[in-house]
Amino acid sequence: MTRRVTGMLMAAVVVATIVVCVVASAQQPPTIKNVVVFKETDKFAGWPANNGLWAWDNEIVVGFVVGAFDDDKRGGHPIKAPQTQRQARSIDGGETWATEKPSFLDENEKEPEPTELPTAMDFEHPDFALKFQSQGEAFYYSTDRCKTWNGPYVFPNFGRPGVLARTDYIVNGKLDLFVFLTSPKDNGREGWPYCARTKDGGKSWELVGWIGEQPPVDGYGYAIMPSTVRLESGGFLTMIRHGGQSDGQKRWWLDAYLSPDEGKSWYLLDKPYIDNAGNPASMIKLADGRIALTYGWRHAPYGLRAMLSDDDGQTWSNEIVLRHDGARWDLGYPRSVQRPDGKVVTVVYFNDASCKERYIAATIWDPVAPIE
Repeated sequence: MTRRVTGMLMAAVVVATIVVCVVASAQQPPTIKNVVVFKETDKFAGWPANNGLWAWDNEIVVGFVVGAFDDDKRGGHPIKAPQTQRQARSIDGGETWATEKPSFLDENEKEPEPTELPTAMDFEHPDFALKFQSQGEAFYYSTDRCKTWNGPYVFPNFGRPGVLARTDYIVNGKLDLFVFLTSPKDNGREGWPYCARTKDGGKSWELVGWIGEQPPVDGYGYAIMPSTVRLESGGFLTMIRHGGQSDGQKRWWLDAYLSPDEGKSWYLLDKPYIDNAGNPASMIKLADGRIALTYGWRHAPYGLRAMLSDDDGQTWSNEIVLRHDGARWDLGYPRSVQRPDGKVVTVVYFNDASCKERYIAATIWDPVAPIE
């Protein structure tokens, strides 16, 4: 009996050591603070990356979905109807949050039908925000920091089977803006990302270029959810979420693409290639010119990770572990912004061992590269 117990203890020590070594090898920044953005009993709150994050100095707004928690569901995302949209606002740099109902929802939590944009948007308005419907050919915009939304307004599908939109855009001037979206593949399934542009404040749009080759239409595979920054060279760098099949096994990862010509052509880069078991990335340009990349981590230990680049994405720091306390894989979908004091606020949906619920959380961290 003694030998058996000792063996079990040794096995437990080995497992614990492996987890500690995995986390330690990635390292952590000097200070990390995790706060709850939205959490309710028997609710599933999720997917900030689908709904958008905007910031004006220390005022931050994030969108997300809220639904009933499905106790009977054993796989996938345990969410059921009724589902609706909410947003949360912080005026102190992400330290505290208040939940709001988006102005575009009526008393029945419904969105109106899209119409044509009546007047051009001013993308350089100091309180501007743009939001795309995650499932639909339409967008909203705000000029009062998301307190009220105008729209929805029709967005073209460029002759494709539809639009699988996320909020990812780069302002290029008062009436000039690039957006990075996803179309279904030729077979109607997700997905194939692309760059589009307007030069007249959203009155008309042009398809600029496809990001990478179309994933297989006769098998499993997708490329979706770009997150994009403009480089010092003027080009674009984007991270794409991929799913595919290799040797009969499904796998999920992140890839980087570079466009030297404002979205017309795109080139797959060797790095960063991130095997995170399926989660989109968020990439932002920091005030000092570096790039901060954050992404959910769906391998055990589940959580949130980051990398930094100080040379326009040519090389990257060691991986930074921001959180590793997730209870299960169902988490992530980050969006990040930088505060005036230099700290980064990364908002995700999360779960931990203390409860069944999925909730919206913010991680506030210093973008300090780990020692090589």
